[in-house]
Amino acid sequence: MTAEAREGLPPLAPASHNNGLLEVFRRRYLLRLLVRSTVQARYQGTFLGWFWSYIQPGVRFCMYYFVFQILIGRGGERLYPFAIHLVCGMVLVHFFTETFNGGTRSLVSNRGLIIKLPMPRELFPVASMLVSFWHTVPMLVITVLVSAVLGWTPDPVGVAAALLGLALVAVLGLALGLLFSVANVFFRDFSKVTQTLTQFTTFSVPMIYPYSLVAERFEKVPWVADVYLLNPIAEAVLLMQRCFWVPLTNDPERALAEDMPSDLYSRGVIMLVLSIVLLVLAQVWFSKLERRVPERL
Repeated sequence: MTAEAREGLPPLAPASHNNGLLEVFRRRYLLRLLVRSTVQARYQGTFLGWFWSYIQPGVRFCMYYFVFQILIGRGGERLYPFAIHLVCGMVLVHFFTETFNGGTRSLVSNRGLIIKLPMPRELFPVASMLVSFWHTVPMLVITVLVSAVLGWTPDPVGVAAALLGLALVAVLGLALGLLFSVANVFFRDFSKVTQTLTQFTTFSVPMIYPYSLVAERFEKVPWVADVYLLNPIAEAVLLMQRCFWVPLTNDPERALAEDMPSDLYSRGVIMLVLSIVLLVLAQVWFSKLERRVPERL
């Protein structure tokens, strides 16, 4: 095309022109297509289809409840209602582990698309995070329904706490997914590293035990409880429990005083800001290495 013919048209850009995460959300149609195809592929050929999203977390919840509440006798008056205390942790642990593990594998799992098509490669960790959230929604629905049956009514502060917890996990999981996905292309050991790290997540958050138990067990070394609260997933779980579990306890004020840190909300906001900073740094790291991704795949 001659220069005269191109007058009035936007400037040319390479097919693989990439502005990072901004480019991903500019091409939302590709993101929707990838998320939809991933969800459909997961349940393709199954009789119950999407209902497995409810069956699997429901069965997992029943297993945890049976082992820790009925067999071991965990919970009692202090953690009443234990089911809600437990499921609040399960929701966010599931969301984080799926986002982190899926994001780490996302580039290698989509090597065919990456090699053949010019598209922003950040698309794949982002799609993995959205797919993980899609599969987390049924667990949220179960949490809301069980809480409502027990007499829970939403309050603005509690709902804001839950949304803050979900945002914290989403941003942190996406940041780690970006970092580890490109590293996994060069060294496939990173997918094994993430699987190993996420095995500790369940027991590193106040899910099957209250947060106050940590301070009690380490009363002589109080700094341990402070270190424990540096875990962003533990903070997110506490925020979720503030929404659903605290209002259902026999004494909500006592639960807030004894089983929630006094700086719960400010700590959550600070951790969200730090997670956003980590996401920006992860984007810079990803942009420096992503051009070498096709040749390594």
